[in-house]
Amino acid sequence: MADAALDAVRRELREFPAAARELSVPLAVPYLDKPPGPLHFYRDWVCPNRPCIIRNALQHWPALQKWSLPYLRATAGSAEVSVAVTPDGYADAVRGDRFVMPAERRLPLSCVLDMLEGRAQHPGVLYVQKQCSNLLTELPQLLPDLEPHVPWASEALGKMPDAVNFWLGEAAAVTSLHKDHYENLYCVVSGEKHFLLHPPSDRPFIPYELYTPATYQLTEEGSFKMVDEEAMEKVPWIPLDPLAPDLAQYPSYSQAQALHCTVQTGEMLYLPALWFHHVQQSHGCMAVNFWYDMEYDLKYSYFQLLDSLTKASGLN
Repeated sequence: MADAALDAVRRELREFPAAARELSVPLAVPYLDKPPGPLHFYRDWVCPNRPCIIRNALQHWPALQKWSLPYLRATAGSAEVSVAVTPDGYADAVRGDRFVMPAERRLPLSCVLDMLEGRAQHPGVLYVQKQCSNLLTELPQLLPDLEPHVPWASEALGKMPDAVNFWLGEAAAVTSLHKDHYENLYCVVSGEKHFLLHPPSDRPFIPYELYTPATYQLTEEGSFKMVDEEAMEKVPWIPLDPLAPDLAQYPSYSQAQALHCTVQTGEMLYLPALWFHHVQQSHGCMAVNFWYDMEYDLKYSYFQLLDSLTKASGLN
């Protein structure tokens, strides 16, 4: 009897993503030709938890005309920024049986620009990706070039952003598949970002495992070593690379259906809370994103239930 009940739960979980997709998940990420009004944004995108790409939302930002590598050098070259350094471009990712975080270096922005422009070399792959509002805390010189928040989104969500982050890196810098508890407005100022997305309803097909956390350390010789973070608890993370999934090990992932989109210069992606995303970029891409804390409402509780049932049933 217990086995039959467990099989029934697993069957329902396997069928759930397709049912959810049919009801509410778009076949491709839709485009809006102009920013929506607050009511429109909340009603048509936030409430149904649907992503969209918004054009002509950044036209009034001076950054869109000004920002280039030479401009950053002239305006903020001496500013010291936190830089994630990894041997292969993957920060916060599963490597072997470890969840590995990047080495963090404090460098003048000019040093990062030297590397991006090919004037200098540095071991590994560099990525300015420190969250925690690094634009406000590390690069205040750039603040006059953009708005401190997205007014129509702030009004719709009833709050100001929890963080405003600046992103700059080379093409080899990749963000592994994960989800965030934020409503994310991701603005590409120069270059392009490539997103692979899964709706939260694909959770039964997306594997999680627990990993010992470790951090890369950069040696004086310029090589990398992994050092375990013994004081930290194990980290649940997605071991799968969606660009080259190991379907022999994770066969359920073949039933998940990713959405792919490219966010070009001057475009803004609304990435709803809890959507899984994997990100690549063009060399020297510059972006700013606004994180608004999600509402921990019934929608969140239902996702937690889906997550708990997936784990408890041993589906992945």
